[in-house]
Amino acid sequence: MTAVSPELLRRFDVPGPRYTSYPTADRFVEAFGLEDYVLALQQRRRGAAFRALPLSLYVHVPFCASLCYYCACNKIITRHHDKADTYLRYLQREIDLHTAHCGTGQVVSQLHLGGGTPTFLSDEGLRALMAMLKRSFTLAPGGEYSIEVDPRTVTPERLAVLAELGFNRLSFGVQDFDAEVQKAVHRIQPANQVFALVEAARALGFESVNVDLIYGLPRQTPESFDRTLAQVAALRPDRIALYAYAHLPERFKPQRRIAAAELPGASAKLAMLSRSLDAFMGAGYVYVGMDHFALPGDALAVAKRQGRLHRNFQGYSTQPDCDLIGLGVSAIGRVGATYSQNAKTLDEYYDLLDQGRLPVVRGLALTRDDLVRRAAIMALMCQGELLFEPMEQAWLIDFRHYFAAEIGQLEGMAAQGLVRMRPDGIEVTASGWFFVRGIAMVFDRYLQADRNRARFSRII
Repeated sequence: MTAVSPELLRRFDVPGPRYTSYPTADRFVEAFGLEDYVLALQQRRRGAAFRALPLSLYVHVPFCASLCYYCACNKIITRHHDKADTYLRYLQREIDLHTAHCGTGQVVSQLHLGGGTPTFLSDEGLRALMAMLKRSFTLAPGGEYSIEVDPRTVTPERLAVLAELGFNRLSFGVQDFDAEVQKAVHRIQPANQVFALVEAARALGFESVNVDLIYGLPRQTPESFDRTLAQVAALRPDRIALYAYAHLPERFKPQRRIAAAELPGASAKLAMLSRSLDAFMGAGYVYVGMDHFALPGDALAVAKRQGRLHRNFQGYSTQPDCDLIGLGVSAIGRVGATYSQNAKTLDEYYDLLDQGRLPVVRGLALTRDDLVRRAAIMALMCQGELLFEPMEQAWLIDFRHYFAAEIGQLEGMAAQGLVRMRPDGIEVTASGWFFVRGIAMVFDRYLQADRNRARFSRII
């Protein structure tokens, strides 16, 4: 890959959003509440989207049996599995309240179970959850049905149960195979355990197996991470998600157990990212964008080639721009031109459902400007280019006039080799992909206005 100079790194390795949405979730407000969300559900039911566009579902399962020090997810550490039974009863209430507003039987083409650790649920718990979803929604044949799996909590027999329940995609949390790194983040899982599970998943016929990796963890070096890259390339999952560790101990209490002195510096992190790109592309993977790789035949790589790639709260997706209903504590949804988020604590989540209310506590109704800028940001993040004419036709704007200030900023990035300014649009260069979040930030009206970036992780 194209080398990145230390000067570029100093200038552009700044805190910034990952843009799984625009506006980003930190812009959600409590002024957007239950009534706004119910109105969005009712408008969906009355509109053409109800008949034409399938839904996406996200279910958040917050429980984990042990704490990973790097984790920034909303989770509850417990070994009391009876807590999951209570949680499932409340999930049923939330599902019932949704169907009361938007009807039963809506077609779902994408389902994702995240957390936490969804496989904290027992086989019986997973069966109960899938049964409630199938009673209220219609899972489309050929849809994408995925679940996040902690390799420490499953066996090949448990994977067989997941296949039986209809899941066709798995995501294994690996992070790093190095024993010292695993010890530093309190997540011990031998490589042979992961290899055996991936082999079992293939034998069971899962359509896609993803492996999550994190670079920038304590005790990682470019050389140690090279060994993990080689092992993952040998494992050959269908997809690889490669995330930069975001060290924000002031926001995420578990990260205070990580010794800051053991974290690799920015240049080492850049080396890990660059060598990851070389290793995976050299192994035949398609660089889908920012944090995802896929084998050429995987649906994600096909969507990239065909210009159908999208980005949502779970990252890159093959699904079209469809509504997403988030279920469970802290879950985020998107219905129409709105975003919404559930209560972040179990007590508040349960209390609202006990009152017979959907547990939405904040969100955002997007303005026309938000929608225009979202389209621009997602084009850069997903396709690596932003074409003027399609934007002008879709939004009835004069692009160069509407984004005159942004074009001025991008010309400075063009001089640094991060983008190419073409007569018909803007293209991200090979070097620019390292900083694509920074390029997208140019179009973020909120971020440009307040410059308060301390709440975000650094780009590299």
